[in-house]
Amino acid sequence: MNDKLSLTELQLVIRDSLYLSLPGFYWVTAEISDIRENYAGHCYLELVEKHPDDVNLRSKARAVIWSNRFRFIRHLFENTTGESLRQGLKILVHVKVEYHEIYGLSLVINDIDPSFTLGEMALKRQQIIRKLEEEGVLTMNRELPFPVLPKRIAVVSSKNAAGLTDFLKHLTENSFGYRFSYALFEAAMQGKETEEAVISALDRISEHLELFDVVAIVRGGGSQSDLSWFDNYNIAFHVTQFPLPVITGIGHEKDLSVTDIVAHRSEKTPTAVADFLINTMAETEEHIEELFKEISELALTFLRDADIMIDTWRMKLIPAAGLNLNYEKAKLSERTFRLINFGKGFILKESSIPVNQRSRLVIASRMLTGKHVSGMEELNTTLRKSSASYIRTKDSEIGSLMNSLNLLSPENVLKRGYTITSLNGKIILSSNLVNIGDDIETLFNDGKIGSKIVRKTGAGKSNKQ
Repeated sequence: MNDKLSLTELQLVIRDSLYLSLPGFYWVTAEISDIRENYAGHCYLELVEKHPDDVNLRSKARAVIWSNRFRFIRHLFENTTGESLRQGLKILVHVKVEYHEIYGLSLVINDIDPSFTLGEMALKRQQIIRKLEEEGVLTMNRELPFPVLPKRIAVVSSKNAAGLTDFLKHLTENSFGYRFSYALFEAAMQGKETEEAVISALDRISEHLELFDVVAIVRGGGSQSDLSWFDNYNIAFHVTQFPLPVITGIGHEKDLSVTDIVAHRSEKTPTAVADFLINTMAETEEHIEELFKEISELALTFLRDADIMIDTWRMKLIPAAGLNLNYEKAKLSERTFRLINFGKGFILKESSIPVNQRSRLVIASRMLTGKHVSGMEELNTTLRKSSASYIRTKDSEIGSLMNSLNLLSPENVLKRGYTITSLNGKIILSSNLVNIGDDIETLFNDGKIGSKIVRKTGAGKSNKQ
């Protein structure tokens, strides 16, 4: 080819060729790698397609949405998806290929299909959830026991987040007067820094686990695109592995983020998180009060039953003790009189023994004297010694018996505090021998008194006059 072309002419040839080959509009799927709006309202994008490794690029192209079209497309897209056009978002665009002699190839976007982006977002969320399920960690944080008194809270949030102020105010000014302690671990709550910042905050909390009961990840309301940063595998995985229960109040009004799904509990707003913590404390307090009432009622029931049992045994034991005491008194009195009579008979019997022995000895000695004159003196001496010794022995035994008898005599028994009660001269051995109104006589050591029966108690019955 001998014809020479200028660069401009070549560019025009390329443009015309493209227009002839690609005359219409095409639906193209791509990912936004960069997006910006200039002062005139035009939106400039960089679209890319990545390899399956989600890192290396397969292709890249510049695109533009002119201002008169951009206002309509953005409004429709955000209202439909709840997302704003942003970096990292996959979109389906209706484009026309244009070529400029200076700016080169570009794609002019005429429309964006929001339903494709919704599907991609849902697909991404499902893929993350499926991966966590396959790893067996999806419910690990939810399976942790929740503290009955969640008073010490590690808060992950941005210090400028609108919801943080509401959360702390609602928590500390609760109507119950509960006191909570908290520490703020700052982290970005939107944008590309969200993943790294939230994970870093969780790592810092893990270094002081003994200081906290729960973790609260809170932020204020925002667009769906701001909140979608929590549809993140790495954040979700860290939450599943965290050793303390994690509560989220990220601000979703519609769908739950993956972080919400793996957390121990998810609330729609930071204020709702505060309400949950306060209500947990209130439920614990109510449970403690119920336990206190139950224990008090059980204790009172036990004491009432014990009082009834004591009264029952007391009513049984008092008559039994009285009967036993009367029975023993009667036995004692009977034995006393038996001992007295026995002592008297024994003394009379024993006192006659020396007299009889002495008579026998005298007769025997006389007989022996007549027969054995030669041994009289020696035998007489022997007999005298034997008689004296025998008499002393018997006198000692008699003295001992007299002492025992004296101890058991009525006089000495009365001296030891006992009394003898009689009716018409007869000793009373049983309460059945007297009636109400009878005059009785009670003998003491130092005298006696007369009494009238006004009450009888016995065999479990009481009669009063």
